[in-house]
Amino acid sequence: MRPFFQWLAGTRGFALVAPKIVPPLDRLVNRLSGGRVLMGDQLLPHLLLTTTGSKTGQPRQSPLACMPQDDGSFLVVGSNFGRDRHPAWSGNLLKTPQATVNFRGRVTPVTATLLTGDEREQAWQALVRFWPLYQGYTERSGRELRVFRLSPRQT
Repeated sequence: MRPFFQWLAGTRGFALVAPKIVPPLDRLVNRLSGGRVLMGDQLLPHLLLTTTGSKTGQPRQSPLACMPQDDGSFLVVGSNFGRDRHPAWSGNLLKTPQATVNFRGRVTPVTATLLTGDEREQAWQALVRFWPLYQGYTERSGRELRVFRLSPRQT
């Protein structure tokens, strides 16, 4: 099944429709499961990121694919399904890097760091091995996708 969904997620049609359907449906599934399940977990690990809206100051939830790290942090990519603009959640993190992550029912306060230079390149190579579509999203979007490390912080 994974090859089919990987193919589907790489299509332009999916990029047009998914942003309007997938996140709201994912938030609903997460809420109904008591924060333990996100739909995409069947393909890749997913988390629910809660940021502070850069314009409104209100909490904003975004279900995201993630790459858990051995140190308890997570790598996330601002792919926006390969669309030409950065996703709103990434702009929120640039303005206010303090956020929370719900990963498989466990809520963790995190601080986001935008990766650059060699650190980004190392993470990028690992991320593309993890989910090859990121490279296609880069090519289709015509932009460098933002890569963040979400590191646990003390409350």
